[in-house]
Amino acid sequence: MCIAAIAIGQSERFPWVLLSNRDEFFDRGAQAMDWWRPKEDGPRILSGRDLTAGGTWLGLNEIGQLALLTNVREPGVSLPSASSRGEIVADWLSGQCSTARLQELTAAPRNGFNLLTADLASRPRAVPDSSQATWLSNRPSQQMATLGTGLYGLSNAALDTPWPKLQTLKQSLHEALQGCEDRHTLVEQGFAALADRTHVPEHLLVSTGLPRDREIQLSSVFVRIAGGSPEKDYGTRCSTAVVVECAGTDRWVHITERSFDRRGEPIGEVGFRHRLNAR
Repeated sequence: MCIAAIAIGQSERFPWVLLSNRDEFFDRGAQAMDWWRPKEDGPRILSGRDLTAGGTWLGLNEIGQLALLTNVREPGVSLPSASSRGEIVADWLSGQCSTARLQELTAAPRNGFNLLTADLASRPRAVPDSSQATWLSNRPSQQMATLGTGLYGLSNAALDTPWPKLQTLKQSLHEALQGCEDRHTLVEQGFAALADRTHVPEHLLVSTGLPRDREIQLSSVFVRIAGGSPEKDYGTRCSTAVVVECAGTDRWVHITERSFDRRGEPIGEVGFRHRLNAR
């Protein structure tokens, strides 16, 4: 279970901003974000790595294309033999990043997912328009939409499904961008929003088919669930801020990832800056 808020064209200086939490069981092996090469003859990508299935949940390639994946919450529904969802991100970023390739990768039987893709380097000093950011899901059937200027949210249902925690994160991102001209301030405000552990009041809970107590535990932006044993501990493993910044004639993407242990305490942070060359 994950969450992300995306601001497109809400700031002249920061035309593309993404705030995201990755929630996962703590016994599932993972490596922190870094550059690596999924295919020997393909481009490098910047991402974390799932050591169980080999894919990733969020990444950027060398030419400035980004992809983010979240699971769709489907209690009681599972395809044990289905292809890994995380391989979609790595395969798309390291191959031919086209709509046809995307549809090919997502046509295989898989458990429910949302996929967001964006071309951050398409035009210098310009906001990605509706042809440069795409949302795709395979639940309840395959669907796709283009994203123009606006504020978007993605969790474990369809794009912009108004879950309270998603609405809260979107509002926090909107407020952080108001008049902000300092990237470091924006990133820290973003991390503060991603660290919100406030549970939604019961009368505002959404019902997704899980037990009521689990719906409550998952209703906060930052999730921490003690499972009673190390292999059952679940929660936010990392928070990530992606900020595209226009500085003079240059256009950069800055990515910061903060990792957490099973107690919800920060255990590390990495940061990367990559120049976006116009195409």
